[in-house]
Formats: sequence, C-alpha cells, structure tokens
Amino acid sequence: MFRTVRMKRLTVVVLERDERTVLRGLGELGAVHLVCAGAGPDTAPHAPPDRSDDLARCADFAARIDNVCRRLELQDLPDVAGEELPEIRLDEAERRLRPIETQTDDVLRRRADTLQRWGRVTAMLDQVEAYEGLDVSLEQIGRFSFLHFAVGSLPDENLAALEQEVGENVVLLPLAESAGRRRIAAVTSRKGRFALQTALEKSDFQREKMAPSASGTMRQVLQEARREKKQLAGELAHLKEAPQTLVRQVARPLAVLRAAVRVERRILDAEQNFPRTDATVLIAGWIPADEVAAVRRRLHDLVGGRFVVETADPGDVPEEEIPVLVKHSHLLRPFQMLVAAYGLPAYGELEPTLFVAVTFLVMFGMMFGDIGHGLVLVLAGAGVRLWATKEQVRDAGILLISAGGASIVFGFLYGGFFGFEVHGLTLWNNPLHGDPMALLTVAVGYGVLVISLGLVLNAVNCFRRGDVVGGVLDKFGVAGALFYWGGLALVIKTCVLKHEMSALWIVLLIVVPMVVMFLKEPVQYVLARRAGRKTRSESLLETLFESGVELFEGALGYLANTISFVRLGAYAMSHAAILYAALMMAEQTRRAAGAGIGGVLYVLILVFGNAGAILLEGIIASVQALRLQYYEFFSKFFTGGGRAFKPFRLGAGEPGS
Repeated sequence: MFRTVRMKRLTVVVLERDERTVLRGLGELGAVHLVCAGAGPDTAPHAPPDRSDDLARCADFAARIDNVCRRLELQDLPDVAGEELPEIRLDEAERRLRPIETQTDDVLRRRADTLQRWGRVTAMLDQVEAYEGLDVSLEQIGRFSFLHFAVGSLPDENLAALEQEVGENVVLLPLAESAGRRRIAAVTSRKGRFALQTALEKSDFQREKMAPSASGTMRQVLQEARREKKQLAGELAHLKEAPQTLVRQVARPLAVLRAAVRVERRILDAEQNFPRTDATVLIAGWIPADEVAAVRRRLHDLVGGRFVVETADPGDVPEEEIPVLVKHSHLLRPFQMLVAAYGLPAYGELEPTLFVAVTFLVMFGMMFGDIGHGLVLVLAGAGVRLWATKEQVRDAGILLISAGGASIVFGFLYGGFFGFEVHGLTLWNNPLHGDPMALLTVAVGYGVLVISLGLVLNAVNCFRRGDVVGGVLDKFGVAGALFYWGGLALVIKTCVLKHEMSALWIVLLIVVPMVVMFLKEPVQYVLARRAGRKTRSESLLETLFESGVELFEGALGYLANTISFVRLGAYAMSHAAILYAALMMAEQTRRAAGAGIGGVLYVLILVFGNAGAILLEGIIASVQALRLQYYEFFSKFFTGGGRAFKPFRLGAGEPGS
C-alpha cells in the first residue's frame, strides 16, 4: 500500500526469426516496459537496426487512410479494438489499400464531372431562358451583313432613358427581368452600331456571350439544355448514393488496415531498441515482479523453448531510470490521480496515496462542512459512478462521494444543513456563530500534524535509500523535525501556558537542531570531496554561506507553512457566511413581498444561493486542499520525479503506451 510495485530488470534472447512473433505476444500481454539497450560486450555486438524508412512509410500510409476517410466524409471508422487482427505487413497493406483509393477516385471523379456538367447546363439555362422569345439562330447573331445585334442586360430603371436616346434607329426588345436588371436584345444597322454602343455604355449595359456549344434558335437551345439537365439529375441521384455505398463497403477494411499499420509501427519502433547478433535479438525492459511467470508462459506458448529469460533486481540502477507502477484499490485510485497531478514517486519512495486521501478529505470537509451540501456531492458522485462509462470519470465519482461524506461529517460537527444552523445536531462548533479562535486553533493544530507527518515520511525515505546524512541533518529530516517541534513547544509554553522555558531546553530543542541542520551542507561537501564526486559549491566557504541561507529559509518556511493552515478555518467561516447571507436575503425578501410571492422568492433565493455556494465554495475548497497538499505536505518528502511505467502494448494509443 505504501510502496510502488516491485520491478525486475528483464532480458529476453530470442532468434531473429521469432522477434516479431515475440513482440506481438508481449504487446498483447502488456506487461513489459521496453528500454533501449546499446550494443556492447554485456548485450550484443550489433547495434539496434534503423527502421526510420519503414516508420516513414507507416506515417505516409496512415495519412493516405485519413485522406480516403476525409474524401468519403467518413468521420469514424468501426472500432476493431479487442479483436484478433491478422498480421499485415506494409506491402500487403499497400496491396489492400490501392483498390480502395482507386474506387474512391473513380466515384468522386464521376460525381465531380457530372456536377460540372450540371453547372454548365444550369448556367446556360439561366442565360438563355431570358431570351426564349427571341427566335433567332444563335449562329447568326453577329454574322448578319446589314444588321448588328447586342444581347445583354442593364439596370431596369435605365431602360426608358435608353429607348429615348436611341429613338427609331434601334429596335429594342425588352425581355425578362432578374435581380433588378432587364435583359434586352438591341438591333440596329451595321452603320448605326457605334451610336448604339455609345448609348448602351451610358446605360450600364453588360453584354452577354452565349455558350460556345449553343447552336440553333433560342427555343432549340433551351429544349436541348432542359433535356440534358433532366438526364443529369438522374445521374446525380445515383452518384449521390455511390459514396455512401462505397463507405459501407470499405469502412471495416480501412479500420483493419489502420489498426494493422499502428501495430506495425509499434513493432518497428520497438525493434530499434534491441541489439543483436547474426541470429539472435536481445530484448530488454522492466517488468513487475509478479508478472515474470506470466511472461515466461507466454513466451513458451509463442516459440516453445527457443528463448532465454533472465530477471534481476534493480541493483545499482539510478532510481530515476526505474519505471514506477502504482496499484491501488478502486477506493484509493481516485486519490492517486491527485498525486499523479503533482508527479509520481521515485522508485523506492513511500507511496503517499493513503495519506493524501485522509488529509485531503479532512481539509475539504473542514472548509466545506454542511450536511446538505455533502448529500448533494454524494448524490452527484453516485450518479457519475452509475452512468459514466470511462474509468477515470467513474473514479471522479468516487472522489465526489468521498468528499461529500467528509462534508457530512463536518456538517454534523458544525450543525449546518443547507445554511440552517441545527442546534440539536451541532456536535462541536458552528463556524459563524461559535468560537472562531477555537476553529482557527484546530486548523493550525491539524496543519502541525500534516507537516509533522511529512517530516517523518521524508526521514523514512532518506533512510530507505541509504541517505543517512539527509535523513538526520536535513531541514526536513530528524534535526528539522526536532527544531520544528521544539519551536512549537516554546510557543505553547511561553505564549499559551504563560510559563518560561529553561535555557537548557531552548538549547536542546532549538539551538542544537539548528547547528545540526547548518552542518548538513558542509558535511556533504567534505564527503563528496573525499569520494571524488562533483560538489554543488566551488569551496567550503561558499558551502557554509549557502547552508546559512538555507537554514534561515527553512525556519521561515516552517512558520509560513504552519500559519498557512489557518485558511482551513477561514474558508469554513466563509462558506458559512455565504449561506447565512443567502438565508438573510431570502428572509428579507419574503417579508417585503408578502406571504404569497414572498414564499416563492424565499425558496428560489435559498435554492440558487445554495447552488452557487456548492459550485463556488466546492471549487475553492478543492483548490485550497490541493494547495496545502502540494506546498505544505508534499514539499517535505515527495520529489514527484518518478518515471511512469509504460508497458509495450499493441492496443489503442501511441507506441509505448
């Protein structure tokens, strides 16, 4: 419960021809965190292969699948996770994808060509329909020896002025009107074409060019265009269904190809980690100690006896290189999320999730104590737990239920129920109407317990990893704890009990721990010099100066950290004050509005006031509880620098996840 999962170093030697089979089996098992092992006398003579070209092919192949999906407007491929997929190499995947791309190109090209023809016909109809009454052959317009034709449109309000200007020398045939413009056909003699052109330009005339393919009279052109448009409408109706039909045919093959390429990419990426001989491959990684037997069985099932497995304890491997796996019951798992938000414990460090669960709930409950509000959180958490499908969201439901339970407990201590003070239920002290100093004193006292727990955990961590100097001399070690507790004893005896503390006890509890803490950096400096290790400071004098600064900073830090827990009592009073304000506002409104509407307004104000308090104060209490965890508690013992255990998997997610 207080430790990360024990890890073993794993090395597996297999024949090169069995490498992919073994990797697929390990990926399906999901129990080995693979690491890169270089070539050398302790591993294998040949360096791991470079698979960058094949990985680039995988990326290009995935992009091609995405392109087909985008062109077919295929938003989501079928979910094939959990299915046993065939092994498909890149060449085979290429052979399967190319016909799908060809079909897609053909269907979309035919649809695009038909749409283009539809657009041309529609444009011709829009143009020619206005001149349907002009029974003139289109080939002859502009080719008469003695006549000049002008066909186009002008603003409807300019037509009268044009008729007046051209007079009897021009025949104007007004046609259909559209969007404020009047289409016209103007006919004059070849000699009068320049005068007509001048008059048309003054009238904002826009000449229209007939489609080059149009031939025959206007009526004949329209008949042919309408017939073609009708034919195209039928073709478009068929082609509109073609992409959907193709989607139904190719969706699953595309999903299988995408999953197969992801598996291939993960295997190729993994192969780049393993050195080899001419015939064998060395696979290296980390594995939970309780999974070793399962991996042996899996390898035997895959390749019979053609493998060698060796496991070893971490030994002298630096802690930061050992992956960390944390396992908890479903009740503690939500609180592990709070720890993970700060970081993972280093391998060998105490795992603090249980302590976090207890301290977080006490702090949240103290700031958010109300029976009614706690019940709301419990019901909300139960709803999340019941209806959510994702495991992380369901864990958040447990967190809500736990926080609601803590609020209910403190609600009974405070005697609060949706802002009402229930005197018969008050087991201790109401934050608003009780003794505020008692509440603040308890908050600070709880802070002392939390800080003290952090100091004890830090000393345990130091001794477990063999850092005796840090465990004893550090400001958060044994010396720091004695200084902190001695300072508290001095404050309580002189300021609370009004008794003087003897000089001997001051020396033992304050001065001696300070001297010991001051010696930590010089001692580490001397030991490092003797061992030939690099030191943080260049000289002993610089080390002494830094040690003094750190000592001063540690003393101030203890004071600030302890006082910081006053916020537990302050936010408890703030929570009660907001509810009391809502209650007073509701009461004043009811009195002012009368018994009828006043009663309705009274209920509404109480409901919205409590809802706002639950939302606002719930967020504030959560943030403040986390802040106290991270800065006042974790800072004493928790580095958060652990490396996550990421087993090699062939399921959903990125390589290595």
